[in-house]
Amino acid sequence: MTVLLKWIVSALAFLALSHIVPGISVNGFGTALVLALLWGLIGITLKPILVILTLPINLLTLGIFTFVINGALLFMLGGFIEGFEVETFFAAILGSVVLSCIHILSHWAIKSR
Repeated sequence: MTVLLKWIVSALAFLALSHIVPGISVNGFGTALVLALLWGLIGITLKPILVILTLPINLLTLGIFTFVINGALLFMLGGFIEGFEVETFFAAILGSVVLSCIHILSHWAIKSR
C-alpha cells in the first residue's frame, strides 16, 4: 500500500512541478504516473552509477552537483516521454530542486502518518 501511495504522490509532485517551474509541462495525470514510474526506475538503476562516476566533483561541491545529475535525468525524460516537456537545462535543474523538496516533504508526511 505504501508503494502505491508513494507512486501517486510522486505523480502529483510532477503535476505540481509543471505549475511551479516555468519551462516544464505535464499534459495530464496519466503522463505524470508514467513519469513517476520511470523516475523511480531511473533512480534505482541509472542515478547510482552517475553519482559514483561523478563522485569527485560531487565531493568538491558538497553534494550540490547531485541536482545537476537529477536535472540531466529530468531533461532526458523530457526527450523520451510524450506529454512531458522540459524547455531548457536550467528549467530541468530548477525542476530537480523543486521536485526534491516536494519529495522530501511528501515522504516525510507519509512516513510520519
